[in-house]
Amino acid sequence: MGLASLPSVSCSPTAPVHPENAVVLGALLPFSGSESAIGRNLEQAMLLAVEDLNAAGGLDGRPFDIVSRDSHSSSKRGLDQLLALLYLDDVHYLIGPEENELARGISPDVKALDRFQMLPGYAAPAAERSETMGGWIRLAPSPLAVGCALAKYAIHENIDTVNTLAARDDYNASVSREFTSHFVALGGRVLPSVTFTSGELTYTSKIESAFEPNAGRTLLAAYPATASTIVTEWTVSGRPGTWLLGPALRAEALFANIPAGSLDGYFGVSPSLSLRSECQLVDEAQETVSCTTGNASAFIERFSSRWSGEAPFPAAHFYYDGVVLTAMGLVYAQAKSGSLPSSGHELQTIIRELNNPANDVASWRDLKSAMTSLRAGVPLRYAGAAAEYEFDRYGASKHYFMQKWTIDSETFVDLAPVPVTCETDE
Repeated sequence: MGLASLPSVSCSPTAPVHPENAVVLGALLPFSGSESAIGRNLEQAMLLAVEDLNAAGGLDGRPFDIVSRDSHSSSKRGLDQLLALLYLDDVHYLIGPEENELARGISPDVKALDRFQMLPGYAAPAAERSETMGGWIRLAPSPLAVGCALAKYAIHENIDTVNTLAARDDYNASVSREFTSHFVALGGRVLPSVTFTSGELTYTSKIESAFEPNAGRTLLAAYPATASTIVTEWTVSGRPGTWLLGPALRAEALFANIPAGSLDGYFGVSPSLSLRSECQLVDEAQETVSCTTGNASAFIERFSSRWSGEAPFPAAHFYYDGVVLTAMGLVYAQAKSGSLPSSGHELQTIIRELNNPANDVASWRDLKSAMTSLRAGVPLRYAGAAAEYEFDRYGASKHYFMQKWTIDSETFVDLAPVPVTCETDE
């Protein structure tokens, strides 16, 4: 493992003093490097969750706490920090990482040590198999759900043909693949698509190849830094064709280095932050959905009041929930057996069982009541800042709606949600 080379101190920029006897959750976040804009915001969401949980009594009086390390937005350096969390900090409950490649890289160690890993990130690996060692919970919608929603939107807009310009990383490649396969299943036709490697100096030839078939829509599946270069070169080349935007592009960083207004009027989908109970199918034939946003708005207000007016990124809602779900599992386990789960696999099973739709609901807005009931051994499912959770047998959260949005004057504007009703193999 090369443990002797691992850094010995936390890389959180705040370097807090941790309370004694705390139940420590470890987090790997991009505090520096190309993804640094999101790291602090996600940590703030997790710290807020810890504050709310401790105000609700913690784990029978023991406080929860976070130890954070910096991924540096780098696979190599980030993996070193993940290993440090597991082997030096001896963290048993891991939140993240945000980066897909890092999450895959650490999974053998999580399994070997039988630790628990909560995966709130959009690009987290899919949960597709049962394990007897290690436990994983995935919170954000899968690429299948994203691809389904994108395909349904395209079909409802009477688009006959699509193709994709997609990065070769696991997440964006999966979104591209699910989008095209669902589009074909719904009666559309897929034209030749183009892939690329992030970090190239220019994408001019890739852009030309992607728009040469004249598809009705071309899905841009990439992360913001690379997409900014592509959109700038596309603008310079005369803006051929019409984009459809992948979920990773709903980020303010996208606008930093593109010509003003160049993406105004284009559409995309990303995870809906409305609870399932806040949504209803208005027209079943047209699959028209109406959702209210009171729950998400309340969390935004709570977050902003705590952090001097700063708003949470959409992903921060999931990171808050990741901390709370982990804590709920631990509190309930101790109430039922008198001890904490002995393995990551056991904790994953407990969290899945707690979030059975038959159980009464506990809201993030009243964690004091929720923790009191859990300490009494009452099972509760969680209505969080991002979703009302229900998990499949592998630990992946089930999502029934995705949020459609457009761009107007470099501002993301929410539109009507899209239902996720495509067939799966499950």
